[in-house]
Amino acid sequence: VRLVESGGGLVQAGGSLRLSCAASGLTFSMLRMHWFRQAPGKEREFVASIWSDISTYYADSAKGRFTISRDNAKNTVYLQMNSLKPEDTAVYFCAGGVSARVDYWGQGTQVTVSS
Repeated sequence: VRLVESGGGLVQAGGSLRLSCAASGLTFSMLRMHWFRQAPGKEREFVASIWSDISTYYADSAKGRFTISRDNAKNTVYLQMNSLKPEDTAVYFCAGGVSARVDYWGQGTQVTVSS
């Protein structure tokens, strides 16, 4: 099982980025997929989830600005991030699992938002 994130980078406050996470080695459509993030000196925190039935869930910090989506034909989950703030700066991790437990993690992609 492998999850590979891409799309991170440096953006100015107010800008947008779209993260992608490509999965391989598993039945992607059956998985609950998630995005987490970890800022320097802070614990990893939940950002958003999308389940196999396309239900979506967001952290309060992401509501109204971030959108999680998936393309099962491409085994890929996305995180569209708009109106980015400096406090969104973190390493963003893709994760997945069959149940509420996270079984698989990606290596992370850095997002830096400058003020």
